[in-house]
Amino acid sequence: MCGIFASLGLAPNKASLDIVAHRGPDGEGWVVRDTPAGPLALGHRRLAIIDLSDAALQPMHFGDGRYWLVFNGEIYNYIELREELKAKGHVFRTDSDSEVLLAAYAQWGDDCLPRLMGMFAFVLWDEREKTLLVARDRFGIKPLYFVALPQGLGFGSEIKQLLALPSVERRMNVARVRDFVSGGISDHTGETMFAGIRQLRGGECATVRLSDWRPGDELPVRRWYDVLEPGSGEITEADAADQFRTLLADSVRMHLRADVPIGSCLSGGLDSSAIVCLMDRALRQQGHEARINTVSACYAEKSVDERPFMDAVIAETACDPHFVYPTVSDAFSRAQEITWQQDEPYGSTSIFAQWSVFKTAREVGVKVMLDGQGADEQLAGYHGGFGYYIADLVRRRQAIDLLRTVVRRREYHGLAVGEQLKTALLPLLPGRLAQIVRRQRTSLAQHDWLNSPAFASLANEPNAFDRALREIGRPTVKSIGELCVALTQGSNLPMLLHWEDRNSMAHGIEARVPFLDHRLVEFCIGLGSRHKIVHGDTKRVLRRAMTGILPDVIANRRDKLGFATPESEWFRGPARGMAIDGIEQTLSMYKDLLNPAGTRAFLNEMLDGARTLDFTLWRVINIGIWGRLHGVSL
Repeated sequence: MCGIFASLGLAPNKASLDIVAHRGPDGEGWVVRDTPAGPLALGHRRLAIIDLSDAALQPMHFGDGRYWLVFNGEIYNYIELREELKAKGHVFRTDSDSEVLLAAYAQWGDDCLPRLMGMFAFVLWDEREKTLLVARDRFGIKPLYFVALPQGLGFGSEIKQLLALPSVERRMNVARVRDFVSGGISDHTGETMFAGIRQLRGGECATVRLSDWRPGDELPVRRWYDVLEPGSGEITEADAADQFRTLLADSVRMHLRADVPIGSCLSGGLDSSAIVCLMDRALRQQGHEARINTVSACYAEKSVDERPFMDAVIAETACDPHFVYPTVSDAFSRAQEITWQQDEPYGSTSIFAQWSVFKTAREVGVKVMLDGQGADEQLAGYHGGFGYYIADLVRRRQAIDLLRTVVRRREYHGLAVGEQLKTALLPLLPGRLAQIVRRQRTSLAQHDWLNSPAFASLANEPNAFDRALREIGRPTVKSIGELCVALTQGSNLPMLLHWEDRNSMAHGIEARVPFLDHRLVEFCIGLGSRHKIVHGDTKRVLRRAMTGILPDVIANRRDKLGFATPESEWFRGPARGMAIDGIEQTLSMYKDLLNPAGTRAFLNEMLDGARTLDFTLWRVINIGIWGRLHGVSL
């Protein structure tokens, strides 16, 4: 896990590497090479995880200096690939996965990408062919941003590396900001909230051939890993659970490969608890006696208190637990610092809580943290998926299953039968009508607060979720299986991975996500709508797979907190004044961005308790913090 920078045709500027020193506190490298298109700069900040020797420093070259690489991430199957490549005659001078990546490219060219199991973003230069390959892993776990300028190209692990390049304007991408403030979605397109700065999305790459590329040309982005298709095959629940358990256990085993201390985030939910329990099993089988360092965020407020569930996992595993207690005053005092790390506005104070977890992990000496990110998206773990499930039962006239579902949800979640059935109506509507109804409901509910000069030209544009679907070429979501594809490769997961990468790297921590082993994701998406939501259960296949491994109190949890902070108690209590000040600062800074009267009315209803307090409040506050910090013009 590291920070990388590359530029082609631009005047080399090492400051664009130095600004991300936090991503790689263990070493740095900087190389400038002459090319027919001008200088090629390759920079690397190292976080040493595998092969801690100086021999593994980057930029790394291979093949008598033909290939040069700067790489961020981990190739978990590097041991198996290295043995395969040795058999083909390749000789290695390090034990690093970076050298394996170079050899794989030397052997297979672009076809090496599907052979890689892991998370990665890299820039690779072929001196003989005068080509530059840039690539990002299947699901976008590791970031890679770029700008195409009249003088050439710039690439970086973080947006801040590109802001000082010539011709880059610190100007707001109004359409993507609208998606963020209104729909709570970012990272759902190749664009960022900075106009002109783009990102490779998960599963994308580009090859720049100097024989036909000229400065000023766009980057020729293409997809190397396809958007997945939900399956519909028949498989019993027992067989699905067996396959899921085998795949997840093997993923955890491979994610434990490191030459530094490893720990785990532990929220007490199904996903992180499953990771910790499987880590414990794998380490015992390997004969390791060291205890697993877990780090958890805790609160006094009962609404988000998950300490009993954390304690249940700790009691059944060899854990050395650590706890952090985020406060609302720290959430505001750290907001500018975290916004600088994140580069773009972030969605709620839960991102601050996650930042605090990684900060504590670093303080206790852990350098790699496993996390449960990705399970909710591929397994329909969010309660919003129940609408699609109930709609499908209605569509297929499954009266008994429908009755069992609404009864269970009333029992588990206190939801009235009528309210549950109402949520099923939207997925049953034709696509265009569903969009109109969704837009009308949003407009009526929010005091027309988005009716502003800045957003006037976007009134007929699709909402953020529909935009995400369009970007990956998916139709309107009508089923659980389609929802899982949309959340995994379109809308939700790319955003969460952005936040996790920045929060972990802010403290020199490598975050690993075993649920995103592509073999497991492809299996889960292949299940389609089966074995995910069943009656009152979410993530049914995970619950069944972890029988006898998870403590019963975790396996039987039906609530969904999602790494929450007590925002309602905070903002309606001690932080009310800070929240109002933050709203006013955003409205003052960007006078034409939002409708001031509508925004105040909408958000004041949240603060007064007349409306459920949601993440919109923090998003409006954080837009202003971001704009002031980076000097972003409208």
